[in-house]
Amino acid sequence: MGPHSSSGFYVSRAVALLLAGLAAVLLLALAVLAALYGHCARVPPSELYDRGGPHAAPSPPGRQEPARTPKPGPTLETEVAPTPRNWRPPGPWDQLRLPSWLVPLHYELELWPRLRPEELSAPALRFTGRVNITVRCIAATARLLLHSLFLDCESAEVRGPLSPDAGDATVGRVLVDEVWFALDMQYMVLELGEALQPGSRYELQLSFSGPVYQDTREGLFLNLYTDQGERRALLASQMEPTFARNVFPCFDEPALKATFNITVIHHPSYVALSNMPKLGQSEKEDVNGSKWTVTTFHTTPRMPTYLAAFAICDYEHVSRTERGKEIRIWARKEAIAAGNADFALNITGPIFSFLEDLFNISYPLPKTDIIALPTFDNRAMENWGLLMFDESLLLLQPNDKLTEKKTVISYIVSHEIGHQWFGNLVTMNWWNNIWLNEGFASYFEFGVINYFNPKLPRNEIFFSNILHGVLREDHALVSRAVSMKVENFTETNEINELFDLFTYNKGASLARMLSSFLNEKIFISALKSYLETFSYSNAEQDDLWRHFQMAIDDQSKILLPATVKSIMDSWTHQSGFPVITLNVSTGVMKQEPFYLGKVKNQTLLTHNDTWIVPILWIKNGTTQSLVWLDKSSKVFPEMQVSDSDHDWVILNLNMTGYYRVNYDKFGWKKLNQQLEKDPKAIPVIHRLQLVDDAFSLSKNSYIEIETALDLTKYLAEEDEIIVWHAVLVNLVTRDLVSDVNNHDIYPLLKRYLLKRLISIWNTYSTIIRENVATLQDDYLALISLEKLFGTACWLGLEDCLQLSRDLFRNWMNHPENEIPYPIKNVILCYGIALGNDKEWDFLLNIYNNKTKEEERIQLAYAMSCSKDPWILNRYMEYAITTSPFTFNETNIIEAVAASEVGRYVAKDFLINNWQAVSERYGAHSLVTLLYVIGRTISTDLQILELQQFCSNMLEEHQRLTVQAKLQTIKNENLKNKEQSARIAAWLQKNT
Repeated sequence: MGPHSSSGFYVSRAVALLLAGLAAVLLLALAVLAALYGHCARVPPSELYDRGGPHAAPSPPGRQEPARTPKPGPTLETEVAPTPRNWRPPGPWDQLRLPSWLVPLHYELELWPRLRPEELSAPALRFTGRVNITVRCIAATARLLLHSLFLDCESAEVRGPLSPDAGDATVGRVLVDEVWFALDMQYMVLELGEALQPGSRYELQLSFSGPVYQDTREGLFLNLYTDQGERRALLASQMEPTFARNVFPCFDEPALKATFNITVIHHPSYVALSNMPKLGQSEKEDVNGSKWTVTTFHTTPRMPTYLAAFAICDYEHVSRTERGKEIRIWARKEAIAAGNADFALNITGPIFSFLEDLFNISYPLPKTDIIALPTFDNRAMENWGLLMFDESLLLLQPNDKLTEKKTVISYIVSHEIGHQWFGNLVTMNWWNNIWLNEGFASYFEFGVINYFNPKLPRNEIFFSNILHGVLREDHALVSRAVSMKVENFTETNEINELFDLFTYNKGASLARMLSSFLNEKIFISALKSYLETFSYSNAEQDDLWRHFQMAIDDQSKILLPATVKSIMDSWTHQSGFPVITLNVSTGVMKQEPFYLGKVKNQTLLTHNDTWIVPILWIKNGTTQSLVWLDKSSKVFPEMQVSDSDHDWVILNLNMTGYYRVNYDKFGWKKLNQQLEKDPKAIPVIHRLQLVDDAFSLSKNSYIEIETALDLTKYLAEEDEIIVWHAVLVNLVTRDLVSDVNNHDIYPLLKRYLLKRLISIWNTYSTIIRENVATLQDDYLALISLEKLFGTACWLGLEDCLQLSRDLFRNWMNHPENEIPYPIKNVILCYGIALGNDKEWDFLLNIYNNKTKEEERIQLAYAMSCSKDPWILNRYMEYAITTSPFTFNETNIIEAVAASEVGRYVAKDFLINNWQAVSERYGAHSLVTLLYVIGRTISTDLQILELQQFCSNMLEEHQRLTVQAKLQTIKNENLKNKEQSARIAAWLQKNT
């Protein structure tokens, strides 16, 4: 580069002085503004907690914040400003994982939510808090990162190094030059005046404030509810997976375990609960003279931040002692008085004892509190010592006897207690292996409940609750393996997405498969060793496999074709599952990945991996020795079958393997012959398996639909309702029921099914009429009856229609005679469909007097079952003209459009009312409605008609979206039409 040019312009000295003065004033003004915006003065804790009033609201996630301005030297004050990524240099704050500079050892945490019973309608409830975190420095650093999200920093200090010889007395102070926030990765960054020294311990002292959430159950949140006729409130916390940072600055990763001393300051009329028993209570006053209660709790064991828990409530409790430790169930006072918590209380202690004995490891905490929250989004959380449940999953009401609720509560309580070992005592190292928590807790639900209820059909329930759902969603091209590489994660919200069907259901299925090819003794022995070794610590998936390998190496009876790690990694590190195909004529078995819609050569193009597959199997009803398919194909001569009437083979004993099974045509033929000759020779779980596998394989082009249909010929002899449920779910689909164009298949299906269904119908309709109470312990019947009754009425079985009329009218005339819960949806719908405006108006009145959302949704859908266009039109008029608090649980126009008659009524209604519908349910609801109305289209002309129909309703981008979606619907319907034609031809031949 050459020398500067001498060109420029001249400024006089006076003007220069004036410009300099203006610049100084401008800089001063900017400095003042910056200080006002981001200033974080160090305030003594006593002064902070005497303020009493709320602090400024946190910055929303999308807000643009000014760049931080460094101060010109060490000071006792610190600057605080969230800093967008494009305004800061690259650094560790751009990474999802914390740097390994510090390890937290202990938290002294104090929270003070300003919840008062007389101020429940306050618009923005907040809390203040302070936390002292003792840390050990691993690598020298003059910059500290910890997690914090939407918290306002009030002060920040670093003291140390701490002296171990003087009871952790502070030897000095490290100046904090600046505090700023990196919102992208949710970090608080402390810039220090000097570096911390490796091997030394320090104490971070932070004061902060933040919002109490009302519209989401994350961090510290508020529940408003009614109890004993009064409006009340409670506060509770949900920290998993990454919401502890919303409540207090912390090292919010599962491997960074520490002990906690927790203090909660609350209104004297409330009770405070936390992980540990109460240590003491005192009283304090705020600056306004109001009295508050200070509750302190004993020190926790080492645990991750996501298990820290708090609740502040005006609840009652019931309690019992199990092996010297108190168990308390907390709930609304009226629920406790009604005995609704008694069932959960009575099963909790024995479940703890069973798992203690199973693993030979005692539950380490001195107490367990379980709290029933009015609103917790239908979930539960396993916090150590303070378990939290949506009350619908914990409290059993007297009228719940004829529901599956007792069993559901048992399973969910077992799941959360299972976490006390899998997750709380031993925690996965990071979220990529969350299945080690959730998969094993889900698996042991079934072991626990089977122990206490040995008559329950364990395999069939596991299939219905766990296996069926995940096999329906999993396939080779799904982007999700059970165990994922850490480097695959780049954003925090990806962690939240891990809590899905694959983590829970596939994880549980893989644990069950592992147990089945070892044996229960070796399985439990390995888990004991694993839990003992990693107690109060963290583990990787490989740590678990190592302990299973040790258990295998200690015995000689069970031989594996590879290491446990090699076997199980083939299932946890790749997506999908295999289809195992056996040719029973040759004994050749092969595996291939399962695809949704198989096409030729797809396997070669997209999926080169194989699984190491355990094959447990039965031949002619006798269990055979375990074999392994550890390559793409293998020959098993022992699996060949002859032409003999009694010769047949079924792979995947008890459906313990995570795969589907296919056979050659001769193999399917032999199984079909056995079903027709003596179905009871094939166990229930395998009749269920044959139906489910065959229909899934036919739907996705692995076998012909006729092969699956052949398996239904024997159904007149089938008396297990769960098998019937599997058949009806696959044959009588929602699309078929709501499609008026099914006139070809409907009469054939009606004739074919009613002939076979009458026996199972007579069994259960008699029970409903004469002794419905006998169903209360029949879980499989309770979850299957709705489909059976709904199909029978749809097929026009007169006895079903008459029963619907009778039960509905009996309820109308005598409201105390409740419709049996398992078939209530069916009876409500057909009661309306077979009635007139009298029945409809009665249901509307019931709806208006209900407060529970679940019941209101049920009634809203039932009212859409009317066959009278004028009633449906009136219904939709009500929906768009009445109070916004009426019919707000679901989109009524969609509900009407989903029915056979309602599709045309809703379409006509939209022509004149689309603007009102858009205002009532949102503009996007129009798009969804068009999908519902157009669900049966199969030609381009029909698409064009719908596009013209909606052209003035939608924006340009919405029209493009709708066009693409309707094209997809058309293609799917054309494919289904071909399938329906083949089904109709088969029915014609076999009716």
